[in-house]
Amino acid sequence: MAPTTLHLRSETKYLERRTPLTPTTTKALLDAGYHINVEKSTGRVFRDDEYEAAGAQLVPEGSWVHAPKDNIIMGLKELPADDGKPSVPHVLAPLMARLAPLEHAHIQFGHCYKKQENWDRYLSRFARGGGVLYDIEFLTDPSGKRVAAFGYYAGFAGAAIALLAWAHQLTDPGVALPMVNPTDYPSQNDLIKAIKASLSRAVPLNSSQPPRIIVVGALGRCGTGVVDCCLAAGVPTSSILKWDMAETTAGGPFKEIAASDIFINCIYLSEKIPPFVTRESLSKPGRKLRVVSDISCDPGDPNNPVPLYTEYSTFTKPTLPIEVNGDGPDMVMISIDHLPSLVAKEASESFSQLLLPSLKALDRKDKEGVWVRAEQIFREKVKELPGSN
Repeated sequence: MAPTTLHLRSETKYLERRTPLTPTTTKALLDAGYHINVEKSTGRVFRDDEYEAAGAQLVPEGSWVHAPKDNIIMGLKELPADDGKPSVPHVLAPLMARLAPLEHAHIQFGHCYKKQENWDRYLSRFARGGGVLYDIEFLTDPSGKRVAAFGYYAGFAGAAIALLAWAHQLTDPGVALPMVNPTDYPSQNDLIKAIKASLSRAVPLNSSQPPRIIVVGALGRCGTGVVDCCLAAGVPTSSILKWDMAETTAGGPFKEIAASDIFINCIYLSEKIPPFVTRESLSKPGRKLRVVSDISCDPGDPNNPVPLYTEYSTFTKPTLPIEVNGDGPDMVMISIDHLPSLVAKEASESFSQLLLPSLKALDRKDKEGVWVRAEQIFREKVKELPGSN
């Protein structure tokens, strides 16, 4: 029987440097009998020759579109609107490309199962093409726990940018934080060095006091990443307020958030609760809060407990202004939806190692629990498409 072929596509999202398959895990899958095609990419954090040295076959960027139908296509972020298929030389070409059917099995974050914007357009591409979406967010073990996630490094990166933003407000008041370019930080250690340098200039301007940081969801993977980043950057434990379910049970808004310098939210909610903050709560006299980093980052969700923004920020424009009344300092929001790209190498290695046991079972995907469960969820979601009944 021919070996199962995995095709690692090049990411198209700007400054998305992560990958679900690293040279290390590529070698492990090759040793397990898989065939691995890797698209050439100048944006990926690992070089093409590292994959080639591991034994993978390098193929042209974007060649997944023409790969044999039995190839399994791997990526991280959802496919772009224009995937180059089909090519239609008339006025309807952009629309038809955006709706082009997808015939392969794809492993990726689809961002369409929670009825996000244009979810039906994206999901229907799989349904019409006969393909399958194995959404990484819904790859779970029998207990329902995700087999792989970027939570720790999302927290680490979200805290890093929050610290840079706080320092910048003090050293360059009234000036927006400039682009935070992930390519400037080859490693996690390089990022920490840059944060320490920024804090060394800012803390003397804050009465020689480090920022007071409140972390909601501090006990989870994301919150652990936040706290580890702050400690590595030199923020003392006494300046980090670690909150979790016990502290938020009574319901917000919470005055402790307004009294902190930085608020970092690590909580994603599937049901509505009283918000942790509101514009009204942050308009009261005496607010100290300058920076909000919402790592859960879901501006369109009515259950978002941080209802202060309606759009994403980006690495190019990392902060968005939060307009409130009152006498407090300028306040900004960080809402970047691919934060771990800031520490892409470490995040990719960790994530790919977590995913590896499931990937090794792909040749039994019709029987292996994690893939059976993921396909079942896909089929259920397809039934929710408008006009499917």
